[in-house]
Amino acid sequence: MPPTSDCRYVRPADVVNAEIRSLWERSDGHLCPGEEERYRWLLIEWAAAIRTDTAQAA
Repeated sequence: MPPTSDCRYVRPADVVNAEIRSLWERSDGHLCPGEEERYRWLLIEWAAAIRTDTAQAA
């Protein structure tokens, strides 16, 4: 599931990071295939959020 289809809205990096941490905590360190896919999308979303935060700070 893609993070969002609306490129104008990016969740803050700390929110996405909290979701990533929660996913890992719930999985006990072993992601099933569905969780792995969610994790990959979260990483993409997190990277976009970091880029947005960096651009806004500049």
